[in-house]
Amino acid sequence: MKNKTDSREKILTAAAMLFQIKGYNATGLNEILKESDSPKGSLYYYFPGGKEELALEAIKLTNKTIQRRLQNTLNEYSNSIEAIQAVIKNIMEDLKNDGKLKDISLSLIALETYLSIEPLRKACESAFLDIQNMYTKKLIESGFSNEAAQELGLFIQVMVEGAITISVTEKNPNALLTVSKQIGILLNSYTKNK
Repeated sequence: MKNKTDSREKILTAAAMLFQIKGYNATGLNEILKESDSPKGSLYYYFPGGKEELALEAIKLTNKTIQRRLQNTLNEYSNSIEAIQAVIKNIMEDLKNDGKLKDISLSLIALETYLSIEPLRKACESAFLDIQNMYTKKLIESGFSNEAAQELGLFIQVMVEGAITISVTEKNPNALLTVSKQIGILLNSYTKNK
């Protein structure tokens, strides 16, 4: 039974990685099979809905991975500003070392499928909301009001996602550095005005 689970996981892991770095439309099933070293029959056995079902499961897997990494970093710091800036620093390091969006963002597949494949759009929406809620929770734990934390959680998520897009496009971390600095300034101003 373990071999069957391993085969499914290999396909899913390969698909998640390829969808994150190449997008939905540029990733073919044959490429996923080659990357996972799996026979074609395995893909349709585990994912009878084909590419769309596989992408949906890949989004869920990526969301869990991003959440786990985010939570680990947020847990390292009691100060929400330091925690969020550490998250951004980790993203910069990942992009510097790998140059790919793997386990950093679902933005590519989200932008590519939002008009055409509703289940994938909903899965990406859910993933973005999960990440936003993690920022919100950290801010509440640091003493921010629920209302301020919810607004700031959304703001942080939007700024980080935008900075990731600009940083990979420019092949330069300046946007992430700027967002990290400005988030620090913004959150400090909230704490001083309490």
